[in-house]
Amino acid sequence: MTILIADDDVDDRMFIERALRQNGYTQEIQFVEDGEELMEYLHHTGRYNELNAPWPNLLILDLNMPRKNGFQALEEIKEDPKLRRLPVVVMTTSSADEDVVKTYNLGVNSFVTKPFNFNRLVEMIGALKTYWMDTVKLPQ
Repeated sequence: MTILIADDDVDDRMFIERALRQNGYTQEIQFVEDGEELMEYLHHTGRYNELNAPWPNLLILDLNMPRKNGFQALEEIKEDPKLRRLPVVVMTTSSADEDVVKTYNLGVNSFVTKPFNFNRLVEMIGALKTYWMDTVKLPQ
């Protein structure tokens, strides 16, 4: 089981990883820093291949990234028959209604707002882990 985190903020990536580990997640976590790198990872192009870029069981996607933002990447993922089954959780600082509506219209599976408190992040990640890793049946 692999979780892929697409977020340009190094601190956010570190905090999400720490929160996952504190919630008992021991499997692989991969990181990309923007939407372009995300698409290279998913398509096994550029520096990515099947050996260093395992298929993720879940993508945690930030919306505000350079080069290609989360909206653009989400749209590409959900329009691609080979990628659209990938469960995507948007985790962003935005709580704007228009962002929520836009991501759901693009096919996101869940939208959560990043908390500014690490203890709250641990709780939220615990709930996501329980639902996405322990409860639902994910495609392989």
